[in-house]
Amino acid sequence: MRHLLRKLGFYLVALWAALTVNFFVPRLMPGDPVEILISKLGQRGPVTPEMRASVEALLGTDSGAPLWRQYVDYLGNLARGDLGVSVTFFPASVGSIIEQTLPWTIGLIGLATVISFLVGVGLGTLAGWRRGSWLDNLIPVTTMFQSVPYFWLALILLFAFGSVWPLFPLNGGYDVYTVTPGWNGPFLGSVLYYGALPALTIILSSVGGWMLGMRNMMVSTLSEDYMLTAEAKGLRPGRIMRRYAARNAILPSVSGFAISLGFVVAGSIVTEAVFSYPGIGSALLQSVGGNDYALMQGIFLVITLSVLGANLLVDLLYSVIDPRTRARA
Repeated sequence: MRHLLRKLGFYLVALWAALTVNFFVPRLMPGDPVEILISKLGQRGPVTPEMRASVEALLGTDSGAPLWRQYVDYLGNLARGDLGVSVTFFPASVGSIIEQTLPWTIGLIGLATVISFLVGVGLGTLAGWRRGSWLDNLIPVTTMFQSVPYFWLALILLFAFGSVWPLFPLNGGYDVYTVTPGWNGPFLGSVLYYGALPALTIILSSVGGWMLGMRNMMVSTLSEDYMLTAEAKGLRPGRIMRRYAARNAILPSVSGFAISLGFVVAGSIVTEAVFSYPGIGSALLQSVGGNDYALMQGIFLVITLSVLGANLLVDLLYSVIDPRTRARA
C-alpha cells in the first residue's frame, strides 16, 4: 500500500509540473492569439475596445492581469473542466474539438500500435528462439523500415497504392459522399478502408523495433540458469518458450508499449498530415500554426494525462507480470 501511495504522489507532482509547463510554453511562443481572433472579427465589422477585452478574457490572456493571476485562473478553469475556446475553430470550444478528433486518432494510431506490438513481439520471440532461421535474418529488413522517416514512407505508400495502383483513397477519414456517420456497417467499413493505408505506414515503421528488442531479450534470457533448469525438468519446448523465456523477455517491451500507448492520443502528426486524416494530430498542427493557446494546452493536457496514466498502469501491471516487484514493494 505504501508503494502504491508513493507512486500516486509521484504522478500527482508530475501532473502539476506538466500543467505548469503547459501554461507557460505557449505564452513564450511568438504571436498573439488575440490579434488573430480580432483580425477575424474585424472582417465582419469594427472591433471596439470592449470587444477586445472580452476576447482577452475569453482566451485567458488578459493583458491587464499579471501572469500569476492568469496561471491561477488557468488552474481554476481546468478544475471546472473548462478548456477554453479555440481560435482556429472559433467559436467552437476546445473540449468539442478534442471530442471530435480524439476518437479518430485512438482508432487509427491505437489499433496500429497494438497490432505492431503484438506482431513485433510475436515474431521477435520466434526469431530469438530459433536463432539463425530465415525469420531471424529478416530482422534487418524490418528495421530498415524503421529508419525511413514517417513522412517519406507515407508518401511512398500513398504514391504506390493510391496513385499508381489506386487500391486505397488518397485522403480523408471516410467517404463523405456515400455514407452517413454513425454506428452502421457502411460507415465503419469506409473508416477501415480509409484508415488501412495510414495504419500500414505506422505498422511498417514500428514493428521492426519491437521485433528487434524482443529478439535480443530472448537471446539474453535463453542463457539464464532457470532456462537450463526448465530443460532439465523435461518440459516441452513450447512451454519453455512461452512460460519461461518470453514471459521474462517481454518486460522491457511492456514498458515501451505503455509509453507508446500514452502517446497514442498525440497521434502521428506527420501521418495524419500526409493523409489529411481528421485526427487530433492534424488539430494540433493547425493550432500551432494559428497560435491557438487554448487548443494547444487542451491537447497537451490530454497527452500528459494519457502518458502518466499509461505509466501508472504499467507500474501496477509489473507487480502481476514480475513477482520480484511485489517482493520489493
